Amino acid sequence: MKGHNRQHGGISSSFKRMASGAAVSACVLAAGQAGAAEITLPPTSVTAALRSSFVSTNYDGPADDVNDFVLDSVRLQIGGKVTDTIGFSFNTDYNSVTSEVVVIDAIGQFTFSDQFNIWAGRFLPPSDRANLHGPYYGNAWGFAIDGIQDGYPFFAAGRDNGIAYWGDFDRVKVSAGVFDVPSTSAANGGDGKEVVYAARVHVSLWDIEKGYYLNGTYYGDKDILSFGAATHSIDGDTSFTIDGLMEKKLPSGGVVSIEGEWASYEGKSGGYMPGGIGGFDNSDGGFGLLAYLFPQKVGIGQIQLLGKYATNTYEFPASPDVDRDQIEFDVNYVIKAFNARLSLFYIDNSFSGAPIADYSQVGVGMQLQI
Repeated sequence: MKGHNRQHGGISSSFKRMASGAAVSACVLAAGQAGAAEITLPPTSVTAALRSSFVSTNYDGPADDVNDFVLDSVRLQIGGKVTDTIGFSFNTDYNSVTSEVVVIDAIGQFTFSDQFNIWAGRFLPPSDRANLHGPYYGNAWGFAIDGIQDGYPFFAAGRDNGIAYWGDFDRVKVSAGVFDVPSTSAANGGDGKEVVYAARVHVSLWDIEKGYYLNGTYYGDKDILSFGAATHSIDGDTSFTIDGLMEKKLPSGGVVSIEGEWASYEGKSGGYMPGGIGGFDNSDGGFGLLAYLFPQKVGIGQIQLLGKYATNTYEFPASPDVDRDQIEFDVNYVIKAFNARLSLFYIDNSFSGAPIADYSQVGVGMQLQI
């Protein structure tokens, strides 16, 4: 089930953050000598995004080390207004695992007020903060590879097919919906799908995070103290996540970020292990992240130091539990927020109680958006 750039990715990707819409004009040649007729489209935005990396993976034991240049993700995003209340978003993503381009967003957006929005089509369901910011708007390079972030089932890059309501009520944001997800049961009528009921509640105590999507950092543009809780339920199996972000711009101009999440995934309603290893009934774990963005410019960008620790326990029906620990250290070079940044990263994974080799990765990543 996990495939969105586990990259990850998802490069989740948020139309709220797309470049501001611009009027696009197209000239259509009329027949004969009638001349040219001009058609003006409503405000429309088009953006492109890229994540690419070089990764060296070192395995404990006899397994060969691997050195890879990876085109992690390429996205093309289009969004615009049909009427004052109806919008449309379309987003594709290159899947580095299958070497295919897939549709990850196709959303009809009905905006009646800040408090009443209906979305239908394929999009990110109500879920944890990680899924709602994806790899492009997260803080760390390693996105949804810890078994905790974005563990809910999905069809493509964290997205499901369905319908949802969401609304902003000042400091409180709520969302709920019904979606199809891939079936994990052979006795599911043969259609390969199951129904998930999803919901999230989000509270902003400092600056307000408006809109459906979220960020993993704001690089000092906002002072954030926010908490969220989400749940997915599939055929009696229910998963829960609780997440929080505190981010503060200091008087020196530096920015400190503290983020965390706890997740409990039950049965078919979520959870994942490296390499798509399955067979576990439940998983429980959490992570903590600390980052500091230095105020001084070095060349054309700023340096950010980041550390993250994640731990997770997997419960198997007929074998001992498996414990997993992950450590990540990043040195990020932030040139233009999410539109241009480089990452030097180290990620270490260790396991106990399972025949899975410990491994570590060192790499360099690049992210660009226009």
